[in-house]
Amino acid sequence: MPLTVLSVAYPLARVSDATAGGAEQVLLTIDRALVESGHRSLVLAAAGSQCNGLLLPVQVPSGNLDERVKTESRRLFQKALGQAVDQYAVDVIHMHGIDFDQYLPDCDLPIIVTLHLPLEWYPWSAFLIRRKDVSLVCVSHSQARTARSGTPIMRLIPNGVSLNQFHPAQRKGDYVLFMGRICPEKGVHLAIEAAQLAGEKLLMAGTVFDYPEHREYFEAKVRPRLGPDAVFLGAIGGHQKAELLAGAKCLLIPSSARETSSLIAMEAMASGTPVVAWSNGALPEIVTDGRTGFLVSSVEGMIQAIPRAALLSSRECRLEAEVRFSSVSMASAYFGLYDQLIHGARVPELQAA
Repeated sequence: MPLTVLSVAYPLARVSDATAGGAEQVLLTIDRALVESGHRSLVLAAAGSQCNGLLLPVQVPSGNLDERVKTESRRLFQKALGQAVDQYAVDVIHMHGIDFDQYLPDCDLPIIVTLHLPLEWYPWSAFLIRRKDVSLVCVSHSQARTARSGTPIMRLIPNGVSLNQFHPAQRKGDYVLFMGRICPEKGVHLAIEAAQLAGEKLLMAGTVFDYPEHREYFEAKVRPRLGPDAVFLGAIGGHQKAELLAGAKCLLIPSSARETSSLIAMEAMASGTPVVAWSNGALPEIVTDGRTGFLVSSVEGMIQAIPRAALLSSRECRLEAEVRFSSVSMASAYFGLYDQLIHGARVPELQAA
């Protein structure tokens, strides 16, 4: 029997193929899978978003993303979410924003919250919500292990990517690649430094969001380093993104954040491209050191790993992605959870999907 799933995005990030954000990409992947499976997908997201199902756009304030804008955007999302529940015969609500607790609807529908970010980034009050209709989902073992005692995590569902959108290239290009949000914790300036010292051209693709700290970081740490061998391409999606990933000698991930997952690492491997990444968070769960990339702990380690990555097998990277990172498996796990909750089942303890 077809389901109607209402997916709720983070208010301050548009949902599209070019959005540099794991939460947005996972939402979009689930939305696509719902439509392809004959279910009805409703997506509540900022105006200008793109999806496969029915977009319910919210016109949030634009410009500098300060606290006033965040507060107003949450208010608008709370109002729009209430209207959506009243207007449509929704079976389950799936929330993806870090601030989900600020616009959590007051209804009797099952609500799933996927925790895409490090758990310490969420206010502790969000985990004190003791509603039997709200189920929290982690995306990696390393993330789940950081949960404080008493955090009601219901399920672990690892992320996946649409493998048919990515394919290895016949020949590699003359560049290494960074792709993601342009912000301090992603360490873009470290990727530039490592590529330059390794004698490699670096292409950077991603979004500089209008948070003051992100803009300041770009202007102070990234823009002054740009040049012929360090090129910023902006936001990229679709076929262009796939081509860029496939042509790279390797993908660099010098993130200081405790990454809970890494879709871009999975997409790189699906493109036959090895990953050179900081060994933190969930990255050791994704990158097999010496086979699909290298795990390092410093710029010096990254410099040494870049030429070694070119010797790794593109075929091995692709096969690893096919076995471990399919969005079909991720969507199937979520669909199973939807069905359980809709029919009143409750899983009180964490279970690995």
